[in-house]
Amino acid sequence: MALTGRDGARLGGRRVVGLLAAGSAVALALATGGSVSQAGAAPQQAAATQQAQQALQTQQAAAAQADQAQADQAQAEQGKKPKPTHTQIQLLAINDFHGNLEPATGSGGKVNDIPAGGAAYLATHLKQLRAEAKAKGQDSVTVAAGDLIGASPLLSAAFHDEPTVEALSGMGLEAASVGNHEFDEGWQELRRMQTGGCLPDGDGQNNQNSCPDPKHPFQGAKYKYLSANVFLDSTHKPLFAPYTIKTFKDGKKVGFIGMTLENTPNIVTAAGVKGLSFKDEVETANALVPELKKQGVKSIVVLLHEGGFPADPKAYNSCPGISGPIVDINAGLDPEIDAIISGHTHQAYNCSLPDKAGKPRLITSASSFGRLVTEVRLSVDNSTGDVDRVNTLANNQIVTQDVVPDRKTSDLIAKYKKLVAPIESKVIGHITTPSVVRTNDDSLESPLGNLIADAQLADPSVVSGGKKPVVAFMNPGGIRADLASNNGEVTFGKAFTVQPFNNFLVSMDMTGTQLKALLEQQFSGVNGPEAAKYKVLQVAGITYTWNPAAAAGSKIVAGSVKIGGQPLVDGTSYRIVTNNFLSDGGDGFPAFTTATNKVFGGLDIDAFASYLTAHDPYTPVATDRISIGS
Repeated sequence: MALTGRDGARLGGRRVVGLLAAGSAVALALATGGSVSQAGAAPQQAAATQQAQQALQTQQAAAAQADQAQADQAQAEQGKKPKPTHTQIQLLAINDFHGNLEPATGSGGKVNDIPAGGAAYLATHLKQLRAEAKAKGQDSVTVAAGDLIGASPLLSAAFHDEPTVEALSGMGLEAASVGNHEFDEGWQELRRMQTGGCLPDGDGQNNQNSCPDPKHPFQGAKYKYLSANVFLDSTHKPLFAPYTIKTFKDGKKVGFIGMTLENTPNIVTAAGVKGLSFKDEVETANALVPELKKQGVKSIVVLLHEGGFPADPKAYNSCPGISGPIVDINAGLDPEIDAIISGHTHQAYNCSLPDKAGKPRLITSASSFGRLVTEVRLSVDNSTGDVDRVNTLANNQIVTQDVVPDRKTSDLIAKYKKLVAPIESKVIGHITTPSVVRTNDDSLESPLGNLIADAQLADPSVVSGGKKPVVAFMNPGGIRADLASNNGEVTFGKAFTVQPFNNFLVSMDMTGTQLKALLEQQFSGVNGPEAAKYKVLQVAGITYTWNPAAAAGSKIVAGSVKIGGQPLVDGTSYRIVTNNFLSDGGDGFPAFTTATNKVFGGLDIDAFASYLTAHDPYTPVATDRISIGS
């Protein structure tokens, strides 16, 4: 018996002994005249031969079993996958949804000319992305970076944004930072968005109706609001939890810190944030890093309602020439923070920027209105529990409308569309053009801005003691869309789309000197000195000229300001009207806070609607109130 090659290599130990013993038994039988064949053998010889054969067969069977066991073990070792070095976690993110349950119209409903958005489509895309991750054995989490509600279309705003909170909860959103628009109706109302309950708003008073379906009261958000840098002055504690920790399979932990921009008080009504303090974003997040690490969290993501401006806004999966607050914030954040999901600027970008240690850190934003969803593949190193940034990737995906809309979300939208129809479809006037646009001319004045300012100036609710305002100011950022019509008919719904904030009008006294300071603030401070930051107020009752070439603080051409056709006098007091947002110094106009004798009137949307009814049909006027010169 010759054993060569693989068989020879497997000889060893008891198997060699067994084969040798069996061979000796066969040799012994043959030596005594026997045969391995039983025919004609003597009884003793046959018995000896039979014993030898049985011994050999037994040993061969044992050897075969040993061979099979070794082969099975070798095959198992060859087929066994190595232990994974990383765990992949799917992170899905949105921002600046602004209650857009239905796809936005115009450019706001597209991404690079591709129709996008709509809550029912967003819900489907999220489900599909999660299913793909599950098929790969990956866990998933869905988060948001603020402004999910506020400045919403009527479909959501008429019900205090309860439909949007309900829809996002149904989509599986788990955590969201607060944004500035979450405070549009006050921080107490924001708390109701979290905890639930109904408002005693008179069943439709002021065109709003909390809990319109008595059988299904508002339950509050299933997701967690986070507000690490927003503190109650009374307790010095955060308004909501500063962070949340999610534990995934194999005990992997990811911490999510949620913050809004520190500048929030400057861009919301003072009443909405009264009693709150807003802290620096970098200092807040960095202070929380040691706290998270003590809890075993090594992977940290910031959900930040602040953002940047890429040089090419169409390059939604890169960040060419990105600028803005997000760049400085990223540079200051602790290197232990692994990714920043941002928002606020309504831009779309996705790239890595170096942190303080020079390592790449992911920075993303998913545009606005649910048109994009960011999918992050968070790669966690199993040996350290920390994010491997080199292998962490992100992709901004367009929420296309070529998928089957989610049925549950569609049913929710249909329910509220039926409830809002009586308010939305009411015709309040007509216009003689297809629309009145908010597009600015070279002086940054617009036809729609003039219409809104005229409506504010004509509103009787701000007349006090028989004293009527002579000048009106409207912030351009508060004009959210062109005023559209249905064959010339303007409905309340169309008007609300233009002014969705439900701000109150406020009349007040300002001197000529104060008004000059106000006009200069359009081009300096928060609103300048770069041209891209200018915020030129839309006006009625006042005319003036500004010089683009002049230095900040001196752009208003001397002697050009006139009220009612008469030159402005520094020491004279003028009655003016604006909305409560600007009255509180919002949008970088602190001059309004120096005004006196303030009187609150009605809602801006009511003044707008009433003006259209009183001037039916309305024809846009020339943009000749603000001019450029030297």
